[in-house]
Amino acid sequence: MDCRPAFVPGCGVLGSSSFAGNGLTRSTNERTRLCGQGHRNVARSSRVVVRSMLQTGLFTDSNPNVRKVSPKKGDERKCMKVVYVVLESQYQSTMTAAAKSINEKSENLSMEVCGYLVEELRNPENFEMFKKDVAEANVFIGSLIFVQEIAEKVAEAVAPHRDSLDACIVFPSMPEVMRLNKLGSFSMSQLGQSKSAIASFMKKKRQQSGSSFEDGMLKLLRTLPKVLKYLPVEKAQDARSFMMSFQYWLGGTPENVENFLLMIADKYVEAVPSSGQAVADPEVFPDVGLWHPLAPKMFESLAEYEKWYEEEHMPKCGLTMNSPTVGLVLQRSHMITRDDCHYVSLVSELEASGARVLPVFAGGLDFSVPVNKFYYHEGTTEANVDVVVSLTGFALVGGPAKQDHPKAIETLKKLDRPYMCCVPLVFQTFEEWRDSDLGLHPVQVALQVSLPEIDGALEPVIFAGRDGPTGRSIPMQNRIETVAKRAMKWANLRRRAVQDKKIAITLFSFPPDKGNIGTAAYLDVFGSVHKVLEGLQREGYNVGELPETAEDLLEEVVHDKEARFNSPNLNIAYKMSVPEYEEHCGYQEDLHENWGAPPGHLNSDGQNLLVFGKEFGNVFVGIQPSFGYEGDPMRLLFSKSASPHHGFAAFYTYLESIWGADACLHFGTHGSLEFMPGKQVGMSGDCYPDQLISSIPNIYYYAANNPSEATIAKRRSYAGTISYLTPPAENAGLYRGLKEMSELVASYQGLKDNELRATAICNSLVEKARQCNFERDVPLPEDDCKGMGQEKMDDLVGKLYKKLIEIESRLLPCGLHTVGKPPTAEEAVATLVNIASLDRPEDGGLKALPRIVAESVGRDIDDVYRSSDMGKFEDVDLLQRITFAARDAVTAIVKNSVNQEGRVESVTLMDMGSLIDKIMKVKSPWGEALADAGFPDCKEEDLVPLVEYLEVCLKQVVQDNELGALISALEGRYIIPGPGGDPVRNPDVLPTGKNMHALDPQSIPTSAAISSAQTIVEKLLLRLKAENDGTYPESIAMVLWGTDNIKTYGESLAQVLAMVGVEPLPDNLGRVNKVRLIPLEELGRPRVDVVVNCSGVFRDLFINQMALIDRAVKMAAEADEPVEMNFVRKHALEQAEELGVTVREAAQRVFSNSSGSYSSNVSLTVENGGWEDEQQLQQMYLNRKSFAFNSDRPGVMEMQSDVFQSALKKCDATFQNLDSSEISLTDVSHYFDSDPTNLVQSLRDDGKKPLSYIADTTTANGQVRSLSETVRLDTRTKLLNPKWYEGMLSSGYEGAREISKRLRNTMGWSATSGQVDNWVYEDANTTFMADPEMQKRLLEMNPNSFRSMVTTLLEANGRGYWETTEENLDRLRELYQEVEDRIEGVE
Repeated sequence: MDCRPAFVPGCGVLGSSSFAGNGLTRSTNERTRLCGQGHRNVARSSRVVVRSMLQTGLFTDSNPNVRKVSPKKGDERKCMKVVYVVLESQYQSTMTAAAKSINEKSENLSMEVCGYLVEELRNPENFEMFKKDVAEANVFIGSLIFVQEIAEKVAEAVAPHRDSLDACIVFPSMPEVMRLNKLGSFSMSQLGQSKSAIASFMKKKRQQSGSSFEDGMLKLLRTLPKVLKYLPVEKAQDARSFMMSFQYWLGGTPENVENFLLMIADKYVEAVPSSGQAVADPEVFPDVGLWHPLAPKMFESLAEYEKWYEEEHMPKCGLTMNSPTVGLVLQRSHMITRDDCHYVSLVSELEASGARVLPVFAGGLDFSVPVNKFYYHEGTTEANVDVVVSLTGFALVGGPAKQDHPKAIETLKKLDRPYMCCVPLVFQTFEEWRDSDLGLHPVQVALQVSLPEIDGALEPVIFAGRDGPTGRSIPMQNRIETVAKRAMKWANLRRRAVQDKKIAITLFSFPPDKGNIGTAAYLDVFGSVHKVLEGLQREGYNVGELPETAEDLLEEVVHDKEARFNSPNLNIAYKMSVPEYEEHCGYQEDLHENWGAPPGHLNSDGQNLLVFGKEFGNVFVGIQPSFGYEGDPMRLLFSKSASPHHGFAAFYTYLESIWGADACLHFGTHGSLEFMPGKQVGMSGDCYPDQLISSIPNIYYYAANNPSEATIAKRRSYAGTISYLTPPAENAGLYRGLKEMSELVASYQGLKDNELRATAICNSLVEKARQCNFERDVPLPEDDCKGMGQEKMDDLVGKLYKKLIEIESRLLPCGLHTVGKPPTAEEAVATLVNIASLDRPEDGGLKALPRIVAESVGRDIDDVYRSSDMGKFEDVDLLQRITFAARDAVTAIVKNSVNQEGRVESVTLMDMGSLIDKIMKVKSPWGEALADAGFPDCKEEDLVPLVEYLEVCLKQVVQDNELGALISALEGRYIIPGPGGDPVRNPDVLPTGKNMHALDPQSIPTSAAISSAQTIVEKLLLRLKAENDGTYPESIAMVLWGTDNIKTYGESLAQVLAMVGVEPLPDNLGRVNKVRLIPLEELGRPRVDVVVNCSGVFRDLFINQMALIDRAVKMAAEADEPVEMNFVRKHALEQAEELGVTVREAAQRVFSNSSGSYSSNVSLTVENGGWEDEQQLQQMYLNRKSFAFNSDRPGVMEMQSDVFQSALKKCDATFQNLDSSEISLTDVSHYFDSDPTNLVQSLRDDGKKPLSYIADTTTANGQVRSLSETVRLDTRTKLLNPKWYEGMLSSGYEGAREISKRLRNTMGWSATSGQVDNWVYEDANTTFMADPEMQKRLLEMNPNSFRSMVTTLLEANGRGYWETTEENLDRLRELYQEVEDRIEGVE
């Protein structure tokens, strides 16, 4: 037979089951008719549906009336009205077919059936219709209602009529819906409270298996007799009817559903006379098995399937035993409901592509069972598949209610094959998804993208749509081809000989100039690429003539570090003619609107498109082109989003179609591919990330501390991420004048009882503090300290001491990470000290080391923190001694594991048992270290479990699998998944080399995050009150970041809710999706208004949390409370009158970019330097960040500039969060890119600059500082700190770039907030420009970055941010000309 799929125009491909002898047989003509019919219906109504969807702002607007079944007019038979609500749309057509069959055949019964899909009930009109239908119904049926808001709606509508319904039958759903169950004497109204036999049995089974509710029900079906014998006869019969109903339902065929309805009518619907005829028992299908659309039956034996497939089917398709084998994981319900067109289509496409297929299925939701049973050669542990593609959309183990990720990971780890999890549309029709900027419905993203990612799943490609009228799945031809091509590429990675594999390593350059080639967060890119090439060479890959050193590699790729990047005769790997580009790039015409006809002016010599890079055997090291908009401020100002230019498209076209890459390795955090225009999640074939990456397997080295943007790369560019370690943090230490201040503090401490000496020292300390620019950090006396008295001097010295400790103990990553290079002992100590500084109640109640030490001297560490924060000298000193003692203790743990080079390569675990035996006799090594530091009484029983924990963490810190994971991925193997985030907060992030995932978005904020958020909000409001004459702020503008909320489990999200006075609540499954308005008397203060701007990444990952905030704010705005105690309501009322809208509309407070767009572009403009004034930056911010999220219309992000500006102008303060030591305000441009401080000032009627604050939760003792304080702290600990900049310079080219980047980001804060002190620029100039030796080093390492530093300082002066001497400016101008001449090659 011809194995190419027979396509139905506009639909995709024919398909349905053809099982001989089981009632599912169908002719080819019938299959074609059924697959094509639904799409023709959709085509007729698609414009109306999409237009209606855009008007309502919902994700779906399909009409439940299209599936309503009614008896013919004048029918005199008794009518049974059935109303159903289901998640799985395939049951829609089955219910319709069953009802129509009864209406045609039954003598005494007619059916009226009204069906609703879960998501349709969000529409108020549909919900009112649903309530009316339920009130008239005889029977209600529900299944898989696991969306909390919908569950509440269903319960609200059905509960009042439950007793009057003849039957209320609910299959696995939320508990509040399950409690509606009623079938005769059988009831679940006490679910969760009952101690019935069934309830006890179910609970026991769930605990034993860890599986889902549905799988528990399946087990119950098989063991029903054991349960029923414990029940009275009547209850047993009704319980049996309920379980039989579930069996009919799981059977899913029209015949099974018809018999289910007949059984209910016969036994429970009083108005329907009994037919007296026996109803056929449910037709039962295998729980697990193998399926093929052309097979005669479902197979329960692998041997039987292989015999049929190899002897009968493969010869017809031209397949051999050497063909790649693709395992497909399917849901049984689609086959038995005859809704399998999408499965048939993919099977056909794969076989036509030359692959054998092994499709397995499960009746429940534990798909690990068929994987373990059928994906190994009989009697061996050798896998018989090359790649696995799950088409269920669910986690491997468990459905929407509960998942067992460890079991799934163990299954996939054992199988060790790439695991793709593709997604069928559930909540939207094909047209609704196609026309949505957001793409996939957020509930489906949470259930069917986020959860499979935790299993280690790759590539959430949408492959099937839903037909609105019939509910049937529609295969999407373009997407089916994409899935097949990508699966085949992963399969071939396993099979291709190592020496023949072609690997494209893609480096980034941002901003686009020669000094920035190889940009990646905290990564020594060329050092790492060199390590990777060496590793590949050892594995047998052809890497040609490998350069001896990383510096040689840099020279070969960049060719000439000092040359201009846009010069067309440098680093050219390939010149692509325009005809060749047009032939191979199928979407190039779409780029003409923005960029004109090719070749354009970017990555072009005017005639050809240029691909920059260098080949090393079968490895290509290429430079990803830039966005292209960086140098055009007007485009940045007015563009909704940047688009790829012809040069960008040509680069990926070259990799795919000309060079023929087997895999692409994107190197470091991060490039531009995943941020190109397209849907947020659920790419279509028109989305640029999908078109650009095409069919190439995408492997991506991503910083372990950035899971949010890694998740964007996974979802939008189909990346398999491999986490890499950020440089372990070290303490910043003190230097120059700061060190002298510390010495003076020590002298004062020893001589403070000597009034004369103490006063002299205090005077010297104040003078040195002035020299070090501490006037704005601590109020310094104008006069001699002599008249202050000891108490005031102690207070002054204590406050300065506290500031010095903040600087000294500040964590900073020193240097850059190199892939495959273990940390030094010193680095490991600093990391472990910080891990030990946090209480860990979730890990057996481990006490933090500072807490244990403080308790040994009778103090509570929290009291010490509070007192130290106030500058109390004795407690500042105590905290410092505790900190040093903790470092000494951790050093004692690590010292046994150091090699001759001072590096930790393995861990020598201490014999904990013998140490415990010695607790009362001999102190442990760490106990001795603590005693030597002045704390001899620390309890060993507290220390021992903490040390055990730290030793495990140490082992994880030094374990290196970054290169090993890459080799595994290139061999077509499974990459072990793991969480991303801050390794100090969550050591499970370690070891690196994992396929990084985020978290279940419905799990945040956690209770710990809520508690931490409350503390920060209290500190913030107290500080704002203190600076505002004791008055609470009325409104605060906040920024929410994706990565921060992943790392802190939702702390900043919880802060927003705390300000408004709303408590987040979990539902019955522990998902946080409800809110409670805290009564004012309980809150004890006014509700503070918020204006929340979400990063584009937060918008993509946490749309459910955006809805949570929106509902919370509107709840507060509509509360009947005094406006002087509810600023949310006060402002909403004012705005409603001002803008002529309702209060609810005026209360929109959640804003972001438009869908598929990221950042305000302020950072791009500042980095480029081509902006006119700050007003231009502010307008850019407003143009791109004024898109409102509305939980009443969650399907669209609408431009609401008037509401946004009206809300911003009422803000008294701006606020952001810092959550981990690796990234601070000037490390990245994101923070100032989202800062609205100057914008708020320009909007306010009084022109007053808002107060601006930063929460710092990088340590156990969270702080709230002003923005200017934080910039000063950042400057002292990094930019001006020899420990930091020398660490960077030790990395050469990349390190010099990092210094330049910090200086440019500092100026960004001047542009958006005006909160950078003059001395910051002055001292930077002194450190890097006034020192001839430093000038020389920077010029030789990276002349382009040095030029950027000179330019930044001149620009800062020109824009009025830095006042300095003419001598300094003359020197800078001379330096600029010198470096410019050198770059241009002028002698």
